[in-house]
Amino acid sequence: MKDRFLRYLDERDAYFAKILKLDRRDFLKAATMAAAGVAATGKLNNHSFQPVEVANAAAPEKSFTFAYISDAHLYEKKLNERFIRSILKAIDDVNAMTPQPDFVLFGGDLAQLGKPGELAEGAEILKAVKAPVKMMVGEHDWYLDMGEGWRKHFGKDTYSFDHKGVHFVVLNSVIVEDYWTAPKMTPEERMLAMAQLDNPNGRPFTVGDAQRDWLRGDLAKVKPETPVIVFSHSPLYKMYKPWNFWTDDAEQVQALLAPFKSATVIHGHTHQMLSNKIGNIHFHGMLSTAWPWPYAPQGLPKLTVRMNRADPFDEFDGCGDGHIDVLGGGRVNKNFNFWSRNPIRVSAAYLDSDGTVDLLPRESDVNY
Repeated sequence: MKDRFLRYLDERDAYFAKILKLDRRDFLKAATMAAAGVAATGKLNNHSFQPVEVANAAAPEKSFTFAYISDAHLYEKKLNERFIRSILKAIDDVNAMTPQPDFVLFGGDLAQLGKPGELAEGAEILKAVKAPVKMMVGEHDWYLDMGEGWRKHFGKDTYSFDHKGVHFVVLNSVIVEDYWTAPKMTPEERMLAMAQLDNPNGRPFTVGDAQRDWLRGDLAKVKPETPVIVFSHSPLYKMYKPWNFWTDDAEQVQALLAPFKSATVIHGHTHQMLSNKIGNIHFHGMLSTAWPWPYAPQGLPKLTVRMNRADPFDEFDGCGDGHIDVLGGGRVNKNFNFWSRNPIRVSAAYLDSDGTVDLLPRESDVNY
């Protein structure tokens, strides 16, 4: 069995080495053959090619696309090159998009332990992205020095901007109650505690009073018919508290978004494909470039089109990046670009219809 697995790895590596050596002419030939295979069989295989759709043909001037890269969890290169290779793979994906996205969102957890070298390395790597980059902070970036290094490289952790008729808000949704001053913890101990998936001494994430007051004032300047898209690292709903897939003041934030005709939340942190709808708010989870998490044992939103557990022998399985088509009315189609699986699109129509339109079948139930 071991020999068979080793042969498989050798064959896989040799195959991808050949793909990487294809020139443009041979690559286009391979793409044409793949398309012909789909037309003949009706089947779409892994590593397939995905057409880019016009977001809203009726109002193209209001439609646009932005891409995302999230949860890189970088160690310094001298300690671990794997996660660096992963974020570089995502940057290559985004830079190859035609046309280019209007901007790229980095969804938080750039660093693993928030160390100065990790943040500096991540900031340098992201300079390779062609499109403008919008940054959002995660708990792994924050709790070593309480955001000092983050602000040095990227500026404010809470801000808003407008783009093509859409109001965007970027939140720091990983604020937790102080549990490290008594008993006294070192910055390193605090960071290690925050980096745990299941921290028995931790506190749930919040947006917090000060930030909600800021958000209330920010949204007061926005007309109710203006589409609002919020970037939050933690999901702005309550999914599974033991893993801190949870925002404790989520309902208070949702109440601030409720008056808007179209409100969408894009979040990281959970390292998986998630879809949810609460009232008039659509929620979409982002993939990680580092590793996928399994789904929590309870709390999974009913509208989530579940992805299978990852293959432990494929370091890229269950990981990826993606892009988001913003429609003319402000709703979004969320495109997940899995690196070892077929791409998946979760449409605005699917969420608006409570899952009765554009329903996607689950992947096969093969589990590892």
